[in-house]
Amino acid sequence: MNIYIIVPTYNEKDNIEILVRRIADLSIAGLHICVVDDNSPDGTGVIVDKLINQFPPVMAIHRKEKLGLGSAYIAGFEMALKKGADFVFEMDADLSHNPDDIPRFLEEAEKGNDVVIGSRRIPEGGVENWSMLRNWMSKGAMWFSRTMLGLKTRDVTSGYRCYARRVIESIDWEKIKGNGYSFQEETIYLCEKMGFKVKEIPIVFKDRTYGHSKLSKMEIVNFFITIVKLRFKK
Repeated sequence: MNIYIIVPTYNEKDNIEILVRRIADLSIAGLHICVVDDNSPDGTGVIVDKLINQFPPVMAIHRKEKLGLGSAYIAGFEMALKKGADFVFEMDADLSHNPDDIPRFLEEAEKGNDVVIGSRRIPEGGVENWSMLRNWMSKGAMWFSRTMLGLKTRDVTSGYRCYARRVIESIDWEKIKGNGYSFQEETIYLCEKMGFKVKEIPIVFKDRTYGHSKLSKMEIVNFFITIVKLRFKK
């Protein structure tokens, strides 16, 4: 079984080595880590190249500029398919996603689930170190998205996911317009509409300790714009 974990990075020098070592410590056969770095000015890419020499399962895609989260995942997906991936993960680089949950994702994927989502919005899932306002706003955005688009998935923006190969092969990624966090929303919308079996498992999302969040006001605006476009798309 070939498993590829796609990790987009931009200025994650304080986190990426910790993450890679924690994933490697799981000792899962056939697991590979593909870091997609957007020419991070803090030297993240240099650290990744050093890790490649220490950990054979690690590989890197170095891009010349900051091109966005969605396009980073698509670049990683393309590499994973070429390498013969059976399952492909999305995972944040900032340690907000616990690598120890990876075996739980694989267990559900091997049961025949097409998409396994680490959910903060189902029983036993949750967030740590968020303000009450941020948590309330996130829940409100999820409710609006699910209501407008008729989605069954509760955590539509979760970036901790495992896709079966057939999902990655079936989606026309050139038609995905969201390139930030709206990419996650648009992707799960397509997965549900295409009839793929989606399974949510509980995770606890821990807000980053090092570095800065990439969530900007424009990302939030694009999230809602994407909802409207999908809702009224013919």
